[in-house]
Amino acid sequence: MLIADEFFLIAHNDTRGKAKLHPAAAGIGLAAGLLSELVLYGHITIGSGQVGVLDRRPPGDALAHTVLDQLIGETQHQAVRTWLSFLAQTSITSVGERLARAGVLRRQESRRLLRTIVTYQPNDLNVAAWPATRLRALLERADPPSVPDAVLLGLVTAAGLTREVLWSAGPRAHHRLNLIIPALPAPLKELIAHTEAAVGAAVLRGIP
Repeated sequence: MLIADEFFLIAHNDTRGKAKLHPAAAGIGLAAGLLSELVLYGHITIGSGQVGVLDRRPPGDALAHTVLDQLIGETQHQAVRTWLSFLAQTSITSVGERLARAGVLRRQESRRLLRTIVTYQPNDLNVAAWPATRLRALLERADPPSVPDAVLLGLVTAAGLTREVLWSAGPRAHHRLNLIIPALPAPLKELIAHTEAAVGAAVLRGIP
């Protein structure tokens, strides 16, 4: 499962698909997850607050391909914060749909106050709960996490979701989490820093 997919499951209720945090924080965290996937694929890099395209060839994942095409098509916009804000507008839907296509979630529509509300509910509660459980177990072990797992932990921290991962973890896990993000490769460490700043600013402004 890709980074943004696991972030989505951690950020949403296991049974009802309701967000566990401010919608702006969820959207920005997912936007960062999508950008981090492209960094890990080797298609983009991040430095000095800017996004740079390294490889224009289409990734295998359809959503990653769409995001890369957007980055290529809007070369006048390179600021990381601009892309986090832009992608956050649709990231909940786009990642939810990706998980629905994979059979992990199902799309549910309901009518409330003359508008349609869309949620994404899990088909298997164990699958939905697994990412948070897996990260908690990973932090309790001595082995260093993989780079994708370290990025996911960084995004969880940046978005304010650590309680969802660490709620039953011991002191060792809390200590290890504080060491993992500084050890990330520079582009990913910078992306997480921008994500945390963007989440804080959006929540303070009360962006829905």
